[in-house]
Amino acid sequence: MFGLSELAIILLVVIAVIAAKKGPELARTAGRSARILKAEARAAQEGGPEPQVIQGQVLRPGTGGGTGPGSGTH
Repeated sequence: MFGLSELAIILLVVIAVIAAKKGPELARTAGRSARILKAEARAAQEGGPEPQVIQGQVLRPGTGGGTGPGSGTH
């Protein structure tokens, strides 16, 4: 049948195929998570109002990026 080395090679090939398909998506998700975590840490240090996170973008209060009139996000 198969030896241990053959099974290890097959496993490495399967992992490489899965990583090639899901790798970019996982990298984008990790980047968004890191950006959100960084914004939250900054807000906690400043002690001000919490930043607003919309689709991976950080909008700080008072920067004109909110959902008020004229922002185009109705």
